[in-house]
Amino acid sequence: MDRIAPELLSPTLRADPPADDTVARMLAGASGPAELSARIAQINAELARWQTNGALASWRPGPGLDPRAAEALIDYLAACQHLPAWTDRAAIARAEMLFMDMSMLSCTLLFCASLPECYVLPDLSAVLHAAGQLEAHTDYRVRSTAAMIFPVMLAGGLTTPEGGGVAQALKVRLIHATIRYLILRGTPRDAIDAPPVPPLAPAGSGIYHTLYAHGWDTSVNGLPCNQEELAYTLLTFSYVFVRGLRTLRLALAPQDEEAYLHTWNVLGHVLGIEQGLMATTMLQAQHDFEAIQARARLLVRSPDPRPLLAADLMKAMENEIPIRLLKPVPTLLTRLLCKGDATRDLGLDARVPLLARAVFALGLAGVRCVDAVARVFVPGFSLSRMLTRALGQRLVTHFLLDQTRPLRLPDALLGNVNATATAWRTDPKASHWMRRLEARLAGRAARPDQP
Repeated sequence: MDRIAPELLSPTLRADPPADDTVARMLAGASGPAELSARIAQINAELARWQTNGALASWRPGPGLDPRAAEALIDYLAACQHLPAWTDRAAIARAEMLFMDMSMLSCTLLFCASLPECYVLPDLSAVLHAAGQLEAHTDYRVRSTAAMIFPVMLAGGLTTPEGGGVAQALKVRLIHATIRYLILRGTPRDAIDAPPVPPLAPAGSGIYHTLYAHGWDTSVNGLPCNQEELAYTLLTFSYVFVRGLRTLRLALAPQDEEAYLHTWNVLGHVLGIEQGLMATTMLQAQHDFEAIQARARLLVRSPDPRPLLAADLMKAMENEIPIRLLKPVPTLLTRLLCKGDATRDLGLDARVPLLARAVFALGLAGVRCVDAVARVFVPGFSLSRMLTRALGQRLVTHFLLDQTRPLRLPDALLGNVNATATAWRTDPKASHWMRRLEARLAGRAARPDQP
């Protein structure tokens, strides 16, 4: 049967040809999960050298790298490391400033909005479940996500040689292609109209063995990490973030919201996402986001991996709250930020103790009332900002800055994140008493040099 032209296929059946071809060339000749794992480990050692955007231009393959992999990576960098012609550097600079201004609040939105919304798509969750990256290794998944977000959003992350956004995105793009190759046991091109890939008994305990043995039916599920899922994931870090600020009544100006969307769309280009699947306005983003979720809900998976993944994420956050009564706050905040359908998908609609719900509801109403009144006299006053910053500080300290956790961030990135997180501990928009209260809620002493 004649093949359908790629551009006529559904986005769920479109992947990322440049990255997929690169991975196929690098893994050519390797058979079985053990040999594939060894080859991937060798390639990962080379990718670890891609720590900054500038390092990409000077990178040369190490002498131990397979010549086929070396040639494939050289071609990949030549074709994929450039920003698109429609890049607006002024908009990116504005988005970077906004991210820095939101600081610890950005991290709270990551944990309680962006990440949970990622898991709403059943097939996306199925891949994460197969990899064991959340319910077994929540820290790993969170830290690997932050390892992309921080290089992108810190000053110059996408636009300067010293930044690391492009380098990290190109590595993530190859990870997506590797996941597809392992699950499909071949290229996405060959999986279209092919029989289902049967599940196997894992030959080992590693992630690559697990993905290789998982099994997949493209005719039912589409391709793993397909264009629609990639576009949806991008929206969880752009649209969902901005929507969360609106929900917390900390909304950005419309032009700032669009600058934030634009920055993530530039990243999306580097990640191999088709421009036609990216939203440039909040209205379009809302339409696309809700449409993808609605289509995903038509697919029933049994067992459903989503509640397990969400529950483990919530548990990890609850562990950072020392007061027993307040431990349900991450779940309640996630409910607020993610809305009803998503919370039901994730199994977060289970009953929470009445007292905890009452404290949260009364606290939310009180904070909003105080903010509304205080802003009449003190523009920019925000208890909501202070409280969500305090939660963000606890989560950042545990998940990102604790190097005893399973994923070590690259040294260059870790230094930047440490310096940035230290600077974020003082909110320049807050009064002296609010800074001291935030420090106590975050579980740290107030800095004596704070004004």
